[in-house]
Amino acid sequence: MRSSFILSILFFFITTLGISQATNSSEGPFSQLIIRGATLINGNGAPPLGPVDITVENNKITAINVVGYPGVSIQENKRPKLKKGGKEINANGMFVLPGFIDMHGHIGGVSQGADWDYVFKLWLAHGVTTVREPSGRGVEYAVDLKKRSSKNEIIAPRILAYTGFGQGSKKPISTEEQAREWVRENAKNGADGIKFFGAEPKIMSAALNENNKLGLRSAAHHAQLSVARWNVLHSARAGLTSMEHWYGLPEALFEDRTVQDYPLDYNYQNEQHRFGEAGKLWKQAAEPYSDHWNAVMNELISLDFTMVPTFNIYEASRDLHRARRAEWHEDYTLPSLWRFYQPSKISHGSYWHYWGTEEEVAWKENFKLWMTFINEYKNRGGRIATGSDSGFIFQLYGFAYIREMELLREAGFHPLEIIRSATLNGAEALGISDETGSIEIGKSADFVIVEENPLQNFKVLYGTGAIKLNEDNEVVRVGGVKYTIREGLIYDAKQLLREVKKMVDEAKIKENFKIIQPGN
Repeated sequence: MRSSFILSILFFFITTLGISQATNSSEGPFSQLIIRGATLINGNGAPPLGPVDITVENNKITAINVVGYPGVSIQENKRPKLKKGGKEINANGMFVLPGFIDMHGHIGGVSQGADWDYVFKLWLAHGVTTVREPSGRGVEYAVDLKKRSSKNEIIAPRILAYTGFGQGSKKPISTEEQAREWVRENAKNGADGIKFFGAEPKIMSAALNENNKLGLRSAAHHAQLSVARWNVLHSARAGLTSMEHWYGLPEALFEDRTVQDYPLDYNYQNEQHRFGEAGKLWKQAAEPYSDHWNAVMNELISLDFTMVPTFNIYEASRDLHRARRAEWHEDYTLPSLWRFYQPSKISHGSYWHYWGTEEEVAWKENFKLWMTFINEYKNRGGRIATGSDSGFIFQLYGFAYIREMELLREAGFHPLEIIRSATLNGAEALGISDETGSIEIGKSADFVIVEENPLQNFKVLYGTGAIKLNEDNEVVRVGGVKYTIREGLIYDAKQLLREVKKMVDEAKIKENFKIIQPGN
């Protein structure tokens, strides 16, 4: 009886005080935290500055002190003093950035066998401190994790939950009033917004109108089943705040057709048809910089419309071998997730029924045209934010987010523009830029600390680091995020990865599993 009473008291303190966070991978938060001697990349597009000492009190940034010059001894008289109970991080020679924002982060999936603890550790290990979940296992599931994260009961990033339109409804939404009612209920349930896939035009209009009245945000994957009557321009005019991927954008750019040039034996349920033909879609749109192309772009910018391209999730379409052979699969991809990726007529995104050279060449051209639009949209003042859509098509949580940065570089972004896309732009799109997104006084203590310069090589942000030949002619690994700090809570990124590897190793032993390539 006495032992059960003691256990009850212990459980109370663990859940109330967040002691469940006290693992080898995390510590804090502290009454005061000082990050000393780092080079600052602050997320707003400004060039690096350092060395600086950044002071945090009660999980808010209270001071940013320049404490010297590169290659010169630190000026100790300019350094803030550590208070009793405070914590210092010696970041001399390191780089500090705002915490990354993944604008398209699914919290695992039943089909993938990936649960939230696995997913969250991979995200945090790659510097992701905020995630927008664009539809998943339901609003109750996401909001519960959101609350637990905010209380530091679990190892997790900050979560914003966008419910799939109509999800949880007892009957199909067929009237405008039903749409408005669902939107109101979604807000009441604690959601931060809605993700649309498409609906009847009057239903979309009513839902977006009601959502905007409530001050919530929205996203859309303009699925082919609805896009012929409702493309990105329709959504933006009706008040949609952001789009995912690129579906619906080429359709808004059509000049000599109203529907995609589908083969007459096309079937949307056949995903090789769906993704194979999608790779030919941008060639059917208006030419880059033509009058119609310019008009669509300029109107979307005038509507303050955010684009989240998620280039990485389609990269296997242009280079299947590369995506399948990524070096992190061996150590960090769960057996269940690896099986989900394999050629299948059922698993979403596993459209490798007979994927070949012709499909990949078409997708390479598709990427060029798509990237041209996205880069010019950014150049003209449009907002581009970074999202990954991991858990499908050989793209692994966390790792895929860094790959998205590399692909934005390929599209023509300057590395500083990429960091802004991954931080401040995402915060602005989510309506939380007063709280996070850049390293400024008054904002939340959300940081990424890395020992190498990510502007020179984004590969140093991968958990597996970057390959380098040192002065002794030895091949070494450098980089990998060292610390991720979310609202003042310090995570040892490399320890999080060790914990993920342990999960994967245990699953492999349990199943007697070894990764083999398809067909072997």
